[in-house]
Parts: sequence; structure tokens; C-alpha cells
Amino acid sequence: METESEPYVRLATLRQLHQVMADMNTARSLADTLQTVADGVVTGLGYELACVNLVRPDGDLVVAAFAGNPAAEALITGRVGSRESWERRLNMGQHWGDLVFIPHTEGWILDDDDVPQWYTDGPAPRFEDEWHPSDRLFAPMYTPGVQGGACGELIGVLSVDRPRNGRLPGAWGREALQMYAFQAAIAISNARLRANMQRALVRLERDQQALRASEESFRQAFEYAPSGMAIAEMGGDQHGRILRTNDALCRLLGRPASAMRRYSFSDLVHPEDIGTLLRTSAEGGRAELRLGRRDGTYVWVSLRNSVVADAADGPRFLLTHVEDIEDRKRRELQLAHRASHDSLTGLPNSAELRSRLSSRLCRRPALAQGPDAARAGGPTGALEPMDAAYGHPAVFDANGHGFDFPGVAAFDAYDHHVHTVSPDEAERDDGSKGLAVLFCDLDGFKSINDRFGHNAGDAVLIEVARRLSRGVRDGDTVARLGGDEFVILADGLGRADAQDLAVRLRNEIIQPIRAEGRAVRVGASFGIGWAHCGMTADEVLKSADERMYVEKRSRPKQHRRAG
Repeated sequence: METESEPYVRLATLRQLHQVMADMNTARSLADTLQTVADGVVTGLGYELACVNLVRPDGDLVVAAFAGNPAAEALITGRVGSRESWERRLNMGQHWGDLVFIPHTEGWILDDDDVPQWYTDGPAPRFEDEWHPSDRLFAPMYTPGVQGGACGELIGVLSVDRPRNGRLPGAWGREALQMYAFQAAIAISNARLRANMQRALVRLERDQQALRASEESFRQAFEYAPSGMAIAEMGGDQHGRILRTNDALCRLLGRPASAMRRYSFSDLVHPEDIGTLLRTSAEGGRAELRLGRRDGTYVWVSLRNSVVADAADGPRFLLTHVEDIEDRKRRELQLAHRASHDSLTGLPNSAELRSRLSSRLCRRPALAQGPDAARAGGPTGALEPMDAAYGHPAVFDANGHGFDFPGVAAFDAYDHHVHTVSPDEAERDDGSKGLAVLFCDLDGFKSINDRFGHNAGDAVLIEVARRLSRGVRDGDTVARLGGDEFVILADGLGRADAQDLAVRLRNEIIQPIRAEGRAVRVGASFGIGWAHCGMTADEVLKSADERMYVEKRSRPKQHRRAG
């Protein structure tokens, strides 16, 4: 660098400094930039040694680059000095603008702090402006746009030593070093920004690669899953509309993927399973229901829904897993049917009969009618305590819990229950209707078993069951109670209707039956009982059974024998 006494600066020196600035701002990485900054001090500003101390995220300063002395570079590069020690250095000595000069007369007190430093040898200065080997000169680097330590954020410190001309820098040299530190701060900040951007781009590319790999993995798992998969919209006007299906689901329902996108699951589900579907799709979860095939049949499936967000604030979708459970469901239905139906005739068995009958009855007081109303303390239709002889409370709720008084409020639990009431059984028929229970016992069946064997007897029972089922209305129940006893539940009949039904069924039964290659005949006796709330299923069946025996005994014996 030219001395202060010369009236001009050589053009070569300016060109050299310009080249240093250009190299500093075109370095490819942060490390290259830091080293270029250190080298520029030596090549462009005329100092023999230069060190770049960079502020770390924790506030301490690390020696990031060194120029001018390989031995010193190997000694201190990478070492760290505390922020406290650096603050002490920058606040003492002489301040030349933003520069800090600590003369050798004061610097001795810094020999024991933790700031990395090197020591140079040389003779004591002979002139007032001569550089001493223990002199220290620092150029702080602040954030771009702010010049001056009072306002800017410190990003590093340039340490320089041993000017080549051996003199302390004059006004021009100080200004040049200060301007260089300012430009170096800009270059370092830009290099850091580029480095952060490059790291961000690398992370973004890595995330995108992971996302693409995840999407491909999901696509393959979705497309090639052995069971059905679908993605449906969630929320809005198009809730439940199918957006995408895999081949397994299309094969299961016999529908192409293009056709599936025209439907929602509510369009495909069995009408009886709509409620189950809505409860499942509203919050996700699992359900077993029936989905319609293209040929009009239905298949039982297990539906598992998961709510999936497309993005952090994006729309939500339902990922639906559809598993074919037709075989399992068929076996379950078969097992349930076997448990509730007679294996020989296919009719409901005794347990199923009692279940159906009990479902129509509730433990509640009967309505007192006619002269019996006086016992309830009111006119016809007043509430009558029931089961008093058995110590039961006068009023029961739907769960069988008793109340101590027959108040009207006690019947709130029955608001949605249609009470079963026995029709008038007096000599006159007033047209009232109820749940008729017809108890049927075959006459002469034992002699068929004895004469022709149990195979013939089984054939008779099967045919009688068929004739009874054919002779009742849809919704009526025909059950086999056991042996040769059958029971018919027929709701909404009056007394005359029930008697007519018993006659028609008896006439059907007495027709010849083919069994083991021969025609046989059996008779039938019917007892008609009436179910009403307040009775148990066994009480109803016992009442009908007793009336059947009354009817059986009242008929001539020859009319009860098989032909």
C-alpha cells in the first residue's frame, strides 16, 4: 500500500484491490468466500498476516480463515474465542472509525485471554509511526446496510498484522481497511444466504424424493392390494363420492373403475345398511354391511375408514379398505339359523319362538275391562294392578323394575311400545283383535312312527311344517316346539279369525301325506291362546297348550286317529 505522503495511489494497486473485491463476491461457497477475504487483506491491502474470526450461532467467534503464514494457519485455524473476550478487545484501545487499534503498550493485558492469536518477533520501533510486533489491529464486520458497531449486528472480525511498509496505516489505509471490512461483511452474508438456500434446496429435493417414493409406495400398495381399496371425498356436497378404486374392489363389485367414480358408497350400500354406513363414514371406523354388485346381488364386506388429510390445511379424504367377508358371514348366518331353527323342518325352534313372543310382551299392568274395572278403582279401561298374588309391584318399566303405584307417569317407558291386548273372550265377539297363539298337536303321529319307522315320521313332520307355513300370512310365525307339537303366532286377529285359521290349518294337515312310498294321514288338535302384556312367554304357551288338550278331549277318538 502506498504511504500517506505520496499525493496519489498507483493505478496497479487500485486494480489489485478491485480484483480482490471481485474474487470475494464470486466465490462458490462460504468457505471459499472466507478464505478469499483473508487472502485479499494480504494481496490487496498490503498486510503480511490476516485472520477471519467468524461469529458462530452460539455467539463465540471461531478462526474460519487465515492468510500469510502457513505455520500460524495450522496453529490457530478452527480455534474458538469467547464472545466476552472479543467484546473486551473491541471496547479498549484506539478507535479509528470502526477499526480498533490496540498498541503494544496496552496489549500485554490480553496475553492470557482465550482469543486465538499468534506472536511475531522483530525489533522495537525506532520511529513514532513504526509498527511494533505486539501491536493489534481489528476490523469488525457488521451486517450489510449498517456501518458502525453501535447499530449493526457483528458477524465477524478481521485481524491484521505487519504492514509491509512497517508503518502504522495512515488515513487512506485506515479507510481502505474499513471499506474492505464492510464489503467483506456483504460477501460473507451473501455466501451464508447462498449456503442456506443450497441446504434448503437439498432438503427440499430430499423431501420431494421421499414424497415421490412414499406416493409410489402408496400407489403400489393401493393398486395391488389383495382386498378392495377406495378413496372418497369427505365433507361438502360430494361427501362420500368415490374418487379412486383399485382393481380388487372393481372385481369384487363387478364394476369398472370409470363406472365406480360415478357413485358414492351410499349409492352402493344395501338400503338396510345406510345408517351403519353414515355412522362409519362420519368419523371413520369399521362396519360390516352389504354392497351392491353390478348383477344386482349384494356381497357382505368389512368396511374400514381412515381420515386422511391431503396437506396441512388441505381437504380431507376417506381411505376405505373393503374386505370380502361373504363366506364368513354366510357361515355366521348358517350357525345363527341352526341355533334358532329346527334342523328337521327348518322352522323356528322353541328358543326362537319364545324370543319372538317375549319381544311382543312387556311387564306392565293390563287394562281392566268390564266388571273387573272396579278392582282398579275406576271405570272400564282404568289401570289394574297385576300379579298381586305373586308379590310383583303394580307397575313395571321396560327393564322389569317395579313402581309402588300405578301412576300414569310410570308408563312413559312404553311410549314406543305397541301393547299386546287380549280380545274379548266372552260369548259375544266385539271385534277386538290381538296376538293369537295357536298350539298344534298332531293326532295319531306316534302310530306312524311305530308302524312305518322314524323316516316316515320325519317325512310327515316335514310336510306338516310345509303345509302350516303355506297356510299362514306373511309375517306370521310357524315354529316347531318339539316332537309333533307346532305353534303359530298370528297378530291382528279376532276370536273368530283365529278359529277360522285353526280350521283351515287342520283341513290342510289331514290331507294324505306320502311317506316312504305310502299315503298316511294324521289329525291335528288346536288350542287358541291370547298373548297380552303382563304375561310371560311360558304363560302364553301354557294357556294355549291347555286349551289344545281341552279341544283334543272334546273330539271323538276316531276323529283324532291317523288314516
